[in-house]
Amino acid sequence: MGKIKIAIYGFGNLGKGVVEAIKQNPDMELVAIFTRRNPAEIASQVNNDQISVISASSVSYYKSVIDVMIACGGSATDLPEQTPALAKMFNVVDSFDTHAKIPEHYARVDEEAKRAGTIGIISCGWDPGMFSLNRLYADVILPKGNTYTFWGKGVSQGHSDAIRRIKGVKDARQYTIPIEEAVNRVRNGENPKLTTREKHLRECFVVAEEGADKAKIEAEIKNMPNYFADYDTTVHFISEEELLKEHSELPHGGNVLRSGETGNGHKHVIEYKLKLESNPEFTANILVAAARAAYRMNKNGESGARTMFAIPPQLLSPLSEEELIKTLL
Repeated sequence: MGKIKIAIYGFGNLGKGVVEAIKQNPDMELVAIFTRRNPAEIASQVNNDQISVISASSVSYYKSVIDVMIACGGSATDLPEQTPALAKMFNVVDSFDTHAKIPEHYARVDEEAKRAGTIGIISCGWDPGMFSLNRLYADVILPKGNTYTFWGKGVSQGHSDAIRRIKGVKDARQYTIPIEEAVNRVRNGENPKLTTREKHLRECFVVAEEGADKAKIEAEIKNMPNYFADYDTTVHFISEEELLKEHSELPHGGNVLRSGETGNGHKHVIEYKLKLESNPEFTANILVAAARAAYRMNKNGESGARTMFAIPPQLLSPLSEEELIKTLL
């Protein structure tokens, strides 16, 4: 059987991570990168003659040569438009992470994918995605209890991207920081009722364009719905040099905890933890595994939108069912 032919749409940090992830998956082949920037500039970064770098405006001409398109745009403005549009032509995978808008995004992708006979797997990063699965498993194992998710400390790609879309912002990094007191109360089995504001802080480091209204930028950040409005948020304006020196890395991680009790009143805490040196590279590896599943599901005649909930775990793996049973079960 031939290799799964993968293409990338968008070449930022996440797209670069996908390039590296595919190198670790011998059943896949990266055949193209589609970009809104100058293709020659991206080609010089990739430095691989086997990978075509093509203008995003020409994507429709490659429908017959790509098995799965991995959409690597931002959740704020890119993916809501790009994923449904790509689903008209390709099996597509994205990491859309605006939790409140996932049902809406799912519905749009589902409509286009069903009409085109493609599969569109959305929101398959680590959260949403892997953390979503762990919330599901923990909830069904301990039906009497409460689930808590804490993110960070780390750089949120989606929130940083949302800040960069604000007029007058040249660059930005946003750190999500869990409030340790709240985490410890959960670990101790207290089952506290916590508001959004009681669980996390948000800290933003912003490079403003020359002459930009910093007070207006700060107000727009702090009042941004779905991103910052429900949190205590601190905004620091710094130089571009300081951002590159102190905030060039993209670590992240977090915890999912389920605190509950079983029939005889015995208390239990389930905890799943991630500690990531590179948020985009880790997310990229999840997208690549999901691309394998998308290809297989579509080959089996399926179409429409999917989330990680609907993917049989063995479809994510390059191993056969027999190998999985022998080595991992």
